[in-house]
Amino acid sequence: MSRFLSQLLDRASEYFAHRKGLLPIIGLILVLLNYIVQFFPLGWFGQSNLLLHLGIVFTIIGILLAWSL
Repeated sequence: MSRFLSQLLDRASEYFAHRKGLLPIIGLILVLLNYIVQFFPLGWFGQSNLLLHLGIVFTIIGILLAWSL
């Protein structure tokens, strides 16, 4: 299990080393989509601000990865 996790982390770090701004851009797109979704009656999906929270998490992780790589 730890070997698989180690390989996965190595592959992810090599992938994101060349694409440092990808995760923050995805996070910003999710935040903008959350803003648009609020205007449609989608029930819990629009009320929970799920995309907003995911976007913030993606952006923070992306900034931390870009800073460390």
